[in-house]
Amino acid sequence: MIYLDHSATTPMSETALLAYSEASRMYYGNESSLHDAGDRAHQLLRYNKEKLAQFINGEPDGFYFTHGGSDSNILAILSLAYGNKHRGKHIITSPLEHPSVYQALDRLRDESFIVEEVKVNQNGEISLQSLKELLRSDTILVTICHAPSETGVIQPLQAIADVLPKHIVFHTDAVQSFGKIPINIQQLGVDAMSLSAHKVYGPKNAGAVYIDPHISWRSIYDNVTHQHGFKPGTVDVPGITAFVAAANELHENLTERANMWTEMRKDFIQQLKKDIFVPIGDQENRLPHHIAMRARGFEGQWIMLECNRRGIAISSGSACKQSLSAPPKSLLAMGLAPEESHGLFRISFGKGTTTAQLEETAKALNEITSTQKQAISFT
Repeated sequence: MIYLDHSATTPMSETALLAYSEASRMYYGNESSLHDAGDRAHQLLRYNKEKLAQFINGEPDGFYFTHGGSDSNILAILSLAYGNKHRGKHIITSPLEHPSVYQALDRLRDESFIVEEVKVNQNGEISLQSLKELLRSDTILVTICHAPSETGVIQPLQAIADVLPKHIVFHTDAVQSFGKIPINIQQLGVDAMSLSAHKVYGPKNAGAVYIDPHISWRSIYDNVTHQHGFKPGTVDVPGITAFVAAANELHENLTERANMWTEMRKDFIQQLKKDIFVPIGDQENRLPHHIAMRARGFEGQWIMLECNRRGIAISSGSACKQSLSAPPKSLLAMGLAPEESHGLFRISFGKGTTTAQLEETAKALNEITSTQKQAISFT
């Protein structure tokens, strides 16, 4: 199979598998225990925090470990909202977010928080003017993703941070961008960030939240001691070690790989029929490995299934969507009609993606849309 759905998940790398195995054998102690075995695990956990801090230019003490990207988003948003609600209960987000962000925000709405969404420009970037208009004296939190999983358009985080008063906490979901493009949290002006291991060739069920140590937060759990109360349960040191090992491997030649992916993406799009295939979102300011497209007159899910019949794995959107029948919210916010939004399909490269695989995929897409004479109905 040609696997082109790396934005959904990636296979564990050999480096990550080895790191997990060795950490499980050699650092099996509970990192909260006071004996030598516990201290060894604690020291390894500290090393992992220091490595992650290097990747984003953060502080090691700002990291808390979770069960993945969704868990990171929910825990970060709730903890930051509860830790700052004494200053207000107004939160700003966007229509571009992962479903886990909306799950956290729906809970906060039920608890009398006020949540509003910024408008989105046609190129897929949030409107800074809309953000300015939504800001209030009681705004405590802004959560806007670094790059949406559906469109891949990189959001102007630094410009957003410049708009925000200092007292407003700025969180971003960087699950899709981490390990794909350079991230400097200090330059971006971000206070908190969500990460996931299985998007960067690490294990599933592992992730991290970064919160600037100077930012106020409050645990959603009572009487929890692990990770300063952020999340209960024994920390999975082997899983985190595998996560960091995989991320380290990606960061060793991150810029070179990103440049290669960019050229591969542009070459691939050139091979598709221009009268049928329409790229979605800004084509320059986007994740290098990510392609969001639609084919005129065809549903994205049908395109995905036809590719699958030919041994090619692509996506028709976020794997975490609650409803496959509903058009993507992000595309509707960009001004696409429902029938156009239904046409979304996503192709995302990985470390092993080759130009030959992309040529075969482009050929398959051209054939699929040529042999199907009647457009698929949008229902």
